[in-house]
Amino acid sequence: MRILLTFFLLLSTLLSVAQTRLTIVEFNTENLFDTRHDSLKDDHEFLPDSPRHWTRTKYWQKLNRIGQAIIACGEDSSGWSLPDIVGLCEVENDSVLFDLTRRSLLRKARYEYVMTSSNDARGIDVALLYSPFSFRLIKADTLRVKPMKNMRPTRDILHVEGEIENGDTLHIFLLHAPSRMGGELYSRPFRKHVMERLCNAIDSLRRTYTEPKLLVMGDFNDYADSPSLLLAYEHGLFNVSAGVQGRNGAKGTYRYHGEWGSLDQMLISDNLRSWVAGCRINDAPFLLEEDTKYGGVKPRRNYNGMRFNNGFSDHLPLVLRLQH
Repeated sequence: MRILLTFFLLLSTLLSVAQTRLTIVEFNTENLFDTRHDSLKDDHEFLPDSPRHWTRTKYWQKLNRIGQAIIACGEDSSGWSLPDIVGLCEVENDSVLFDLTRRSLLRKARYEYVMTSSNDARGIDVALLYSPFSFRLIKADTLRVKPMKNMRPTRDILHVEGEIENGDTLHIFLLHAPSRMGGELYSRPFRKHVMERLCNAIDSLRRTYTEPKLLVMGDFNDYADSPSLLLAYEHGLFNVSAGVQGRNGAKGTYRYHGEWGSLDQMLISDNLRSWVAGCRINDAPFLLEEDTKYGGVKPRRNYNGMRFNNGFSDHLPLVLRLQH
């Protein structure tokens, strides 16, 4: 009887550990547009009659490519499981998310999603996919970033609050900071402005909740040692993705003129640091192609210039595993 009781206690412990394991992905999908024109947005570049000839066939190929990349993020040394939470940057609208989650390779994953509806001129937003089997949505809201002087309207910050299987509440912030258009120095204040908006929200959250568990991820258009990230660290966030690499040659999530760098980041609050089971870049071979100009490999993007490449994105996904 004692042996049987010990066995069930051990089994219960193992199941508890398994229930609190989360795989979280951040991925800039690079122009995940549908083929229909939104009269309020500048989406002309991705229409059937545009120079890119963005047709329904290419659109569905792109959706399935993104689904393939997300599925591959569930693989690690212990096996494979579908990612629990996926943060996506550069998605156009709800129709794209519906097609991705209900009609693409991901249709059997049964992901639910929430997304922003920003004032970005091109109409691109951020979206969070989540498995309702491991993440129970409590609420989602949007942090609008009011443009400062000389700053174009940018993407909203998505805040999602949800319960994981051990009963803990996780607060997730997903952002896509302004690009470096005009030069890094010129555009730096814009990214810092977005980070200030985020940090103010986090400070407010900490006044409302006792030691909230925080995850901030997205395309920051900045590196781990950039001023905007330094501001995040001052507000008690730890960059779990700093310095991570892939297994097949990627030394960052993005490659420009032959140089690897990581514009995508994952930050966590200090009370999640002991949960980190690993963080890496998913550079599965099918996500890469030969860099014929600079040597080595680079992300296999959807277009090389104006030539359709039937690829994935100019970014590689970040994968974080939490276990407690």
